[in-house]
Amino acid sequence: DWLVPAVRVGGAVAALGSLLALILGVSRTTLAMARDRHLPHALASVHPRFGVPHRAELAVGAVVTVLVATTDVRGAIGFSSFGVLAYYAIANASAWTLTEEEGRPNRLVPVIGLAGCAALAFALPASTVVSGATVLVLGTALYGLRKVTTGNDTGH
Repeated sequence: DWLVPAVRVGGAVAALGSLLALILGVSRTTLAMARDRHLPHALASVHPRFGVPHRAELAVGAVVTVLVATTDVRGAIGFSSFGVLAYYAIANASAWTLTEEEGRPNRLVPVIGLAGCAALAFALPASTVVSGATVLVLGTALYGLRKVTTGNDTGH
């Protein structure tokens, strides 16, 4: 019982660290998507002095702040975990398609990586899996619809 406060503080610090890392990683993804016009192009701005995607960082920071203030942080962390695992599963599937000239690893490595990501993703709470999968399906559908209506995949 005497360790409960220390564990709570440790959990809060770990969650804060995770959210801060999320802001930096997602802001760079936001920058890339804004450059390709999948998000508002204003988010593609890089600070002239510091070389960081300052508008994307502010936007992502605002979204994270609203999520932290209005939702159960455990759910947000779970959702983030599902998204990261889906991202790495896609990266492993992509690595499987590389040729030997492109530096393809042994084909077993990306298969194991993909299987591991899928196993971990689907071991998360069911509500996390359902919400994460729903967002991925909706995003894929919107991307496909946009590609069909604009005739390209970059929006240029």
